[in-house]
Amino acid sequence: MASNLLGIVGVRDSKNTTGPALIFSSGEWSAFLRGVKGGEFGR
Repeated sequence: MASNLLGIVGVRDSKNTTGPALIFSSGEWSAFLRGVKGGEFGR
């Protein structure tokens, strides 16, 4: 996860460094983290 980009978060597979990155706004990333912490994505 790249957190040094203003207003966006970049995520990629660290095992595939030449693969594509997923780019999220800071709001989208915050919503995702709230969902993870709140158990919205059951196993």
